[in-house]
Amino acid sequence: MIDALRGFPSDPAALAALNHREAAGWLLADGWNVCGVGDWATVWRSPDGALAARVSPFEPAYAVFVHLCRALPGNPLLPRIELDSPLEGGGRLTVMEALVPAEKDTAAEVWKRWDRADPADPVAAVRAEAERLDAEAAQAVPYWGGLDRNPSNVMATPSGEPRLVDLFYAKGLEIYGELLKDPANVLAAFPPDRRRHMAEIGAVVRLSSPAEIAALRALAAG
Repeated sequence: MIDALRGFPSDPAALAALNHREAAGWLLADGWNVCGVGDWATVWRSPDGALAARVSPFEPAYAVFVHLCRALPGNPLLPRIELDSPLEGGGRLTVMEALVPAEKDTAAEVWKRWDRADPADPVAAVRAEAERLDAEAAQAVPYWGGLDRNPSNVMATPSGEPRLVDLFYAKGLEIYGELLKDPANVLAAFPPDRRRHMAEIGAVVRLSSPAEIAALRALAAG
């Protein structure tokens, strides 16, 4: 295991037994720092700046992106994944090379290349595999949203090389709206061991009232 990851349990089962708070505790104790907070996850950067760790309390979709990266190792448009593990209660930890926001022109050009899908361009392989995984996930992942071509999903290495990230999404607004109004479908879609911490994602914690948070926690535990 590379130096920046030596703080984690080396046994995959022990790592998967951690919840998102415990995983974040390992990062904090090892000198990692929070560098980003999104709707689903918190991102931590390693002490040497080389790696980023994404920690989510509830993650129905991100494994598909990891599968994409691992299906095309060495593709210059995809980040290098160093570690990926489910977490107790339905969360996920993914450690990859650290990236920075790409220039707008760089991002626009990557999506133009995606549309052209020139077989000689590495982006063509990414698009083909992403579309294949999207079709599979639409049949297997509850509340699957599909491919996400948000401009911010093009990032860059410190030297400016573009990387595609977070290419898939789950329908978060639908999941949480339905959980409050008609929870039966959500509870059926996500067994208790996959939704234990779903009321702790960033969007819920930042945007919900105390009453809504309490209701979501109670429903997720139902």
